[in-house]
Amino acid sequence: MARIAGVDLPKNKHIDIALTYIHGIGLTSARKILDKVDLPYTMNSDDLDGDDVTRIRKVIEEEYTVEGDRRREVSMDIKRLMDLGCYRGRRHRMGLPCRGQKTKTNSRTRKGPRRGAARKK
Repeated sequence: MARIAGVDLPKNKHIDIALTYIHGIGLTSARKILDKVDLPYTMNSDDLDGDDVTRIRKVIEEEYTVEGDRRREVSMDIKRLMDLGCYRGRRHRMGLPCRGQKTKTNSRTRKGPRRGAARKK
């Protein structure tokens, strides 16, 4: 099992899909990485040898922000918006959707479970 950027890659998956388990790397980024290290997308993650893992790790370290650094960067961006007090920052602060979705009937994920009116006895 290969370990890259502190993440164990899943077994028996194509390597382009397996790389997406690293936070900060999507399918497009994974394929660009594989193009740089000259590996086919359809190669299984089980078939990687030490040299392949080292080359992949080197490209990721040099060119991409992943895992903890990426999470920190995103949280700092959200914190900056909240400190500015702009529309998106206020929506984050209130726990409401930030990208224009309607909230009258949907957005239960952001708002949490319904809090109905008190029951009458």
